[in-house]
Formats: sequence, C-alpha cells, structure tokens
Amino acid sequence: MNFTAKQIAELVQGTIEGNPDAIVNDVSKIEEGKPQTLTFLANPKYTKYIYTTKASVVIVNDSFKAEQPLTTTLIKVPDAYLALAALLDMYEQSLPKKTGIEQPAFIDKTATIGDFVYIGAFSYIGEKAKIGKNVQIYPQAYIGDNVEIKDNSIIYPGVKIYKHCKIGENCIIHAGAIIGGDGFGFAPDANKNYKKIPQVGNVIIEDHVEIGANTTIDRATMGSTIVRKGAKLDNLIQVAHNVEVGEKTVIAAQTGIAGSTKIGKECMFGGQVGVSGHIHVADKTRVAAQTGIAGTIKKEATALMGSPAMNVMQFNKSFVIFRRLPELSAQIDELKREIQNLKSE
Repeated sequence: MNFTAKQIAELVQGTIEGNPDAIVNDVSKIEEGKPQTLTFLANPKYTKYIYTTKASVVIVNDSFKAEQPLTTTLIKVPDAYLALAALLDMYEQSLPKKTGIEQPAFIDKTATIGDFVYIGAFSYIGEKAKIGKNVQIYPQAYIGDNVEIKDNSIIYPGVKIYKHCKIGENCIIHAGAIIGGDGFGFAPDANKNYKKIPQVGNVIIEDHVEIGANTTIDRATMGSTIVRKGAKLDNLIQVAHNVEVGEKTVIAAQTGIAGSTKIGKECMFGGQVGVSGHIHVADKTRVAAQTGIAGTIKKEATALMGSPAMNVMQFNKSFVIFRRLPELSAQIDELKREIQNLKSE
C-alpha cells in the first residue's frame, strides 16, 4: 500500500520539509535506504547517512538542521523514535489477527475461554484456567491449572506458564519463556544432601508487560514473584523466586536477579547485570552492562557501573588508575630496586 509524506505527517502530527507527495510503500534503515521507503533519524551517530540515503521520506527530530543539501523529504516531529514506533504499531494493528481453536489442542472442560480467542495447534489449557477475550495463544504453549490470562495478551509458541500464575492485560510473552518454574530452593541436611524446599507460591505479571524469548521467572517459595505494570524484560533473563520488578523498569538480556530482591520502578539495566539476593534497588537506578550489584542501593536515580557496582563517576576515575596498573607496578618495582641500592650504599 502506498502512502504520501503528507499522509504520514498527518498520522504523526509532524511538519514536512520537502515534497509532500513523496510516495513510500515500505520501511528501511537509514544507511540502507531505498527509493519509496520510509526511515528515521534519532541517534546522532547516524546523521551522516541522511545526506546519502536513498529513502524517500525520513522522520527526524524537530531539532535537526541540515548542514548539507538533502535529496529526501523530511517529516519533523518532537521525537522521531516514538513517531516511528507509533507508525509501526498502527501497521501491526491493521494486520488481520488469528481467531479460533486449531486442532489438535487440549482445553480442559473446566477452563473458561473468552471471545475472539486464538488457540494454536498442540496447545494445552489446564483445569480452571481463565483465558480473557482477544488473547492469542500460539502453538505448543502450555497453560497450567488455574492460570489466568487477561484480555488482549499474546502468548507465543512454546511458552510454559505453570499452575496458579496470573498474566495481566495487553502482555506479550515471547517464545520459550517459562513463567512459574520452581525457585532454586534447597536445604542441606545432616548428611550434606540437599533437600528440595517446595515452592508453593506463584508469579504475577501485571498489565502491559513484555517478556522476551527464553526468559525464566520463578514462582515464589511463598507468596508471589511479581513483575509490575509496564515493565519490559529482554530475552534470556533469569528472575528468581520472590523477586519484585518495579513498574516501567527495563532489563536487557542475560541479566540475573537472585531471590527475594526488590527492583524499584523506572530502573534501567544493561545486559549481563548480576544482582545478589535479598537486597533493594532504588527507583530510577541506571545500571551499565556487566555490572554486579552486591548490596542494597538506597539513593534514587543512581548510575552504577563495574563489579562490585560503584557510582559511574567513581568508576570512571578508578578506571583511569587501574588501566595503568601494569605501568604503575613496573614503576614501583623500579623504585624498590633504587631504594635497595641506596640501602646497600
């Protein structure tokens, strides 16, 4: 389907610089732009490509000012990244959605299924499960006994949701994620054998949460492991038993959070962050990739880096020193030799 720059500008409430009748029918990356495609510029690192891109229309921030002649039409908006996201969301919403129950699929007779639901082939819906309206459950998903999935949520192929867990509205759980597996709880006996501690809690995922592929969220030993409203978890994340992830917190891939830790709201975690158990992380904490958090973070909006974690400014100052440690060590050895020579004399 073809769209003009003028039509797109109306959708995102932007202003046009260039040809309002420029046609687009696809999207592209700015560095690989092709004629009749739409792209965007949000990261300054890619500014150079706007002067060479073949894309017909580029969405840019209002603050952008061209320093060279352009061959493309611009649509200026307050936030180019959000505008593109809105357009892609409109496109996705316009696509037809699957409905109905494919066969073979098992749905227990005590389960409650809402209107306009899609349940893919080879899926399993357990006893007294409650599936809201417009929910999409893709093939080979497992929905355990007494699980509740509220309206408009999407469960992608191979997701496993264990018994008693609760999924809110408008959630997305990607392929291979496991919600509600047992927490890692064992007690050593007198013979140093590890006795399993039964995990009798559940997992609660509130509304508008997205869980990445192959992420695991363990059920609580008692009570609930909770992912609060609006949180976004990347692929390959481990959330242990009785953890709480705060509202609108975002966590990148390969992060591990140990048991009973409470993560505040609006935090941002880079990839491969490690968080110890039984601690608190304050609201709006920002954590760089590969940081190790071993203790409670009390101050809000702290930026952390390194392992063990420290304030980013402290880390940067320390890094200047410890990157020179081999050189400093050699200097110390030389000073030792000189001192020893002086003593001998």
